[in-house]
Amino acid sequence: MPKACAYHILVNTEKLCLELKEKLKKGADFNKLAKQYSTCPSRKRGGDLGEFNKGDMVEAFDDVVFKKPLFEVHGPVKTKFGYHLIKTVYRT
Repeated sequence: MPKACAYHILVNTEKLCLELKEKLKKGADFNKLAKQYSTCPSRKRGGDLGEFNKGDMVEAFDDVVFKKPLFEVHGPVKTKFGYHLIKTVYRT
């Protein structure tokens, strides 16, 4: 079964998600922004979700993690939880 490791920042609005993406483009630290803004419990780990299997996450999230290029910030990705910025660090 395919596995991956990803970091994410989860926020309630697309507007904030886009603002954070701009900060990242200008060199902001992903982990610091996750700790400051993310509403997910993973914020304590800088957005680190650890390793998970394909199918463990909602479909829109999985599509980014398992299909988009590694080490790039993708998003906003809308799910039932809110808006995500996602950075995948590896997958098998």
